[in-house]
Amino acid sequence: MRAYIFPGQGAQFTGMGKDLYENSPLAREYFEKANEILGYRITDLMFEGTSEDLRQTKVTQPAVFLHSVISAIALGDKFKPDMVAGHSLGEFSALVAAGALTFEEGLRLVYARAMAMQKACEKEPSTMAAVLGLDDETVEEVCDEVNKEHIVVAANYNSPGQLVISGSIEGIDKACELLKQRGAKRALKLPVGGAFHSPLMEPARQELQAAIEKAVVSTPVCPVYQNVNANPQTDPESIKKNLIAQLTAPVRWTQTVKNMINDGADEFIELGPGDVLKGLVKKVNPDIITG
Repeated sequence: MRAYIFPGQGAQFTGMGKDLYENSPLAREYFEKANEILGYRITDLMFEGTSEDLRQTKVTQPAVFLHSVISAIALGDKFKPDMVAGHSLGEFSALVAAGALTFEEGLRLVYARAMAMQKACEKEPSTMAAVLGLDDETVEEVCDEVNKEHIVVAANYNSPGQLVISGSIEGIDKACELLKQRGAKRALKLPVGGAFHSPLMEPARQELQAAIEKAVVSTPVCPVYQNVNANPQTDPESIKKNLIAQLTAPVRWTQTVKNMINDGADEFIELGPGDVLKGLVKKVNPDIITG
């Protein structure tokens, strides 16, 4: 069975989507539609912008979403997913690709999400860190310990032995120190705008909730495995509920990949910029075919 997976923030690069725009009239049509919806030429930033331009949350999220979704659209009839999933922001790409959200609705929600998250980041300085070489339980224990004084939580369960934590700057500094003492190979701060998938995103969650509640969600053409619980969903109301919870809840990517494999996925195809997710799938199960 074929699973399509869609990356999140951090996969962006200058020139992303340019080949699609130049080689596929259908892709070009959708990129131009996106420029109209957003009210500015995001394609100029994607194709020619600096890495600094692309790192702004309000640019990054729609850019990664567009590259991912338009890659699926450009495949035409060849795009036949048995199941889909996306990492964080990528969940919106997965929902559009599977027909649960229209392209226009998906882009509007992603832009609303990006703006709400940017605001939350500016409200309180915060960050994230990647922790390598420790089991999940040890990382969770350290987070619980630091959490008594500062906000720190497990945010992205990326693959066995790779977990991203999220929280206040003091909290992350303290947790990194303790994690290294507990034997982490690395505990490294990430160049991100804020503490995504943590309680510090609560103002953004509330803002996005109103937009998601108004959105029309249809039954997708295949199950969508959602970040919040790593389970397959086809019910529009459950999809909405999980999308709302996603901003402050951890991304259970390791569990998602395991569940998809248990449910029959034997080929994972990543659509969008980069190939980070393919690498994470291989860490969960080296025998899986990726493309």
